[in-house]
Amino acid sequence: MRVVDLFEETSIALRANAVRSGLTILGIVIGISSVIAMVAIGSGASNSISSSIAAIGSNLIIVMPGAQRTFGAGASAGRGTAQSLTVDDGLAVTTQIPNASAVALDVSSRQQITAKGTNTNTSVIGTSPSYQSVRNLSVDQGVFISDSNVQSGAKVAVIGPTVVTDLFGADATGDQALGQTIRIKGTNYRVVGVTVAKGGSGFSNVDDTVYIPYTTAQRYLTGNQYLSEIDVSAASADTAKQVQTDITNLLLDRHHLSDPAQADFSTLNQADIAATASSITSTLTLLLGAIAGISLLVGGIGIMNMMLTNVTERTREIGLRKAIGAKKQDISRQFLAEAVALTVIGGVIGIALGWLIAYGVNATGIVTTSVSWFSVALAFGVSAAIGIAFGWYPARRAANLNPIEALRYE
Repeated sequence: MRVVDLFEETSIALRANAVRSGLTILGIVIGISSVIAMVAIGSGASNSISSSIAAIGSNLIIVMPGAQRTFGAGASAGRGTAQSLTVDDGLAVTTQIPNASAVALDVSSRQQITAKGTNTNTSVIGTSPSYQSVRNLSVDQGVFISDSNVQSGAKVAVIGPTVVTDLFGADATGDQALGQTIRIKGTNYRVVGVTVAKGGSGFSNVDDTVYIPYTTAQRYLTGNQYLSEIDVSAASADTAKQVQTDITNLLLDRHHLSDPAQADFSTLNQADIAATASSITSTLTLLLGAIAGISLLVGGIGIMNMMLTNVTERTREIGLRKAIGAKKQDISRQFLAEAVALTVIGGVIGIALGWLIAYGVNATGIVTTSVSWFSVALAFGVSAAIGIAFGWYPARRAANLNPIEALRYE
């Protein structure tokens, strides 16, 4: 049988049962589009998380009070509740760790902020000038906290753009916020700067944050000399691990601890956080793809069911073709071509639909999606493979029919 004849026979057979063919194709369309959309959502989430982690600092090592915790717990649970890090610890890290390019001392709490009859509840971070370089933070209007502010315990504040909106109105600009007075825990602070919008980082929203000198925070917010966190920026990615080890050894010595398991502080390396997050999101993407892949399996079963029905309905036709000289391989190719055609058509439509779904989800702004050519090629290849795999048995069954019995079939 010529290829042209094969295509013609396949087209005629599919059009003869248009409704049945359409429903079978629909199963493949749903499966392929689900796989592409789910993988796109998973990949987009992975990219978003990776970008967020990269945005929290440069070669960052975070030192926190309290016993060693895992990434998930350390990043969110119990931040600042333990009291084991002091200003002297932070200064020691600054002066005694050779590959630490910048060190920021942090005192964090959540406070109610008021201004001109409005209020908001947000994070207040008492910190030092080096916080800017450690955390990749830029000032859009005004200035950041200075060394003189820290030394004098000045009542000044640098606020994020979300805080500007919450306190001074949706139309307020950074210029309008400068010089304004905000009140935190009964104390007035003068706004001296507004940060550049960065968006949420996954752990906190830096746009919805107020920054004040850490000495001021210790005096008016916490009432003690302890730190919530020490942020350290390593000189390079290659030295980050060594800096983390050096910090651990230094603080163990300062806290008179010989056993690292008894450490009253914990450290987190930005690279470790990124690796853990990447592993989690990769697993999530694989899981989403596998769940969506189940619908492909169901679609494949639908193809086999349709083709077996076709073989039964066209038994006399098969017998007649064999009687006039058609070979087994001709019959087999014909039914296999029909199965592959169903899946390829469904695959093409499914790829287009999956792309549109991913684009639609991305347009909502809720989740950023990322469609890769690999997932598209994989989906199309899987659809063709399903056609061959689930069309093989019906094609083989049709080819093996006895022509005499087939002609007598009613």
